[in-house]
Amino acid sequence: MKLLNLLRISAVICILFVSSLLLLDRWISARTSDRIYHDISAVPKHSVGLVLGTSKYIAKTLNPYYEYRITAALDLYKQGKIDYFLLSGDNAHRSYNEPWTMKRDLLKAGVPDDKIALDYAGFRTLDSVVRAKEVFDADNFTIITQQFHCERALFIADNYKINATCLAVHEPNGTAQLKIRIREVLARVKAMSDLFILNVQPKFLGPKVPIVKPEPPVEKGSAASASINSPRLQLSPSSVNNSISEATSTVVSSAMSSQTK
Repeated sequence: MKLLNLLRISAVICILFVSSLLLLDRWISARTSDRIYHDISAVPKHSVGLVLGTSKYIAKTLNPYYEYRITAALDLYKQGKIDYFLLSGDNAHRSYNEPWTMKRDLLKAGVPDDKIALDYAGFRTLDSVVRAKEVFDADNFTIITQQFHCERALFIADNYKINATCLAVHEPNGTAQLKIRIREVLARVKAMSDLFILNVQPKFLGPKVPIVKPEPPVEKGSAASASINSPRLQLSPSSVNNSISEATSTVVSSAMSSQTK
């Protein structure tokens, strides 16, 4: 009898625990849904597009999550929705470099090198989102990743007072999606703990390196400033004619004077 009661209590606890996880998951989704876009034409214009990194290959097979993110980022750029790419990911060791892998593919697609910035310290979603503002000085940006990842990234951005939107790119179906979705529920619990209990900060910060370089101010004494600020000489047709007549008279008088000498 005691064993039966223990099993019942354990079952109730498990049900409450799972229910709490699902409610937390749905709450995060609801809080961020108004800033997630699926149609590129509806995405608001931002200067910076933050592409969250993942491995390009899984067991020598092209990772569809990676492929969809890069393709969507390029489409955003071509449609004028972003001007610069911030590629953030893990660089755990020399042979694994998510930001450089993404950059290489963007360069192959024709994106100029000066339109790409790399964040090698994007070890986690929190690091990538917070460093975009604190290090790369991007106050408004578009995140490019899958729907489930968009929701957690935007939730983190909210708690750091970061103005961000997200383009939810396509994700594959099947058992892989189910596994990732279950893992995502646990990742959201970890994110809540990091934000509200542990106050976790990015592993690395540093001085600001603005991804969008401000235009240098024009010096007051420069030639450009003089040409801008100096009033233009206004000549009327009559003043031009008078100047020509005076010059002609002077030339004639000089010629006659020289002949009489």
